[in-house]
Amino acid sequence: MIKKEMIAMLLAGGQGSRLGVLTSSIAKPAVTFGGKYRIIDFPLSNCINSGVDTVGVLTQYQPLRLNTHIGIGIPWDLDRNVGGVSILPPYEKSTNSEWYTGTANAIYQNLQYMEQYNPEYVLILGGDHIYKMDYEVMLDFHKANNADVTIAAIPVPLEEACRFGIVITDEHKRIVDFEEKPAHPRSNLASMGIYIFTWKVLKEALIALSEQKGCDFGKHIIPYCHQRGDRLFAYEYNGYWKDVGTLLSYWESNMELIELIPEFNLYEEFWKVYTKADVIPPQYIAQEATVERCLISEGAEVYGEVYNSILGPGVIVKEGAVVRDSIIMKASEIGSKTIVNKAIIAENCVIGAECQIGVGDEVPNVWKPDIYNSGMVTIGEGSVIPYKVRVGKNTAISGGTTLDDYPNGVLASGQNIIKVGDGR
Repeated sequence: MIKKEMIAMLLAGGQGSRLGVLTSSIAKPAVTFGGKYRIIDFPLSNCINSGVDTVGVLTQYQPLRLNTHIGIGIPWDLDRNVGGVSILPPYEKSTNSEWYTGTANAIYQNLQYMEQYNPEYVLILGGDHIYKMDYEVMLDFHKANNADVTIAAIPVPLEEACRFGIVITDEHKRIVDFEEKPAHPRSNLASMGIYIFTWKVLKEALIALSEQKGCDFGKHIIPYCHQRGDRLFAYEYNGYWKDVGTLLSYWESNMELIELIPEFNLYEEFWKVYTKADVIPPQYIAQEATVERCLISEGAEVYGEVYNSILGPGVIVKEGAVVRDSIIMKASEIGSKTIVNKAIIAENCVIGAECQIGVGDEVPNVWKPDIYNSGMVTIGEGSVIPYKVRVGKNTAISGGTTLDDYPNGVLASGQNIIKVGDGR
């Protein structure tokens, strides 16, 4: 029988609905980050850098892009005969057929996959955070404490602790209690959704709670283990960790990459971030172009002006166009003399000539003010914006729009144009 000390199970089936039209046709872990990367590259790179060479990636929502990106795992050195990376979608079984209904239910449905490696430990990861972590150090902590479950936890400001699942520990970091989004938190240690389980303990808990509808780690498995008297410990992590679950946090963490000394360093030789890279020509900056404080990916062509922005591979910024404080994803085109301010433009979009994107007063979004805010314009994948239109702030556009969609050539601040079948 194959024997692996620790295998990883990476939960990558999430819809990421708080990213609005950015995830209307792709899963959140497949959204691009920092120009050339996708969010899932970070936990996958952490795995191989930590010596974890067996990773099951659990997919569900819009998995095509994710599956294509991961392939057989070559960029992360996860193309192995024994172990490597495996894509694990929900599948039809002889007794029943069901979607993954919760994080733990997804893992339970893949018991057979885990059993073939007879692991001593199982590492549970989310596919939607930006961070670098050596899981081997966390495993050493788990072993040193003879733990049954180790939860990675990060200190957060006490005033923000009410947004997280909080762990309360004794002086030895043993967990004595939990609070899910407490109004009056007793600790500032927030669970990161990263767990190491001793395999026997995980298997018993999953089987015991297999009938629980929507079985989830934070809500069900961890409290069950705690009540049963298992040894639960908190591994305190003090590095960079960002949940890019909202448009604002996604935009901010991208923008942090272009600071003079970025807090999150993509260029460290000893902890590389790997990704599937297309074979494309180098970037081209025309003689008349202006580029200041930007990340420009390979294959991008700049003929206009770009300030404080991130351009993905194959992006074209035409003559006279001005892009500020924006994220333009792979293969999108900004027309000549178009002005773009504080926008997130997804892959394969075409923005017509002489448009003004992100202008006017800031008005709350009429549809989803909790998603579309902070003065941003969000444009979904494959969208087309016609010649010479004005688009206000806190707006969302998805689909192939025409001039008829813009009264007097304007999409007012706080409004949306969502074509049928193009997102939420």
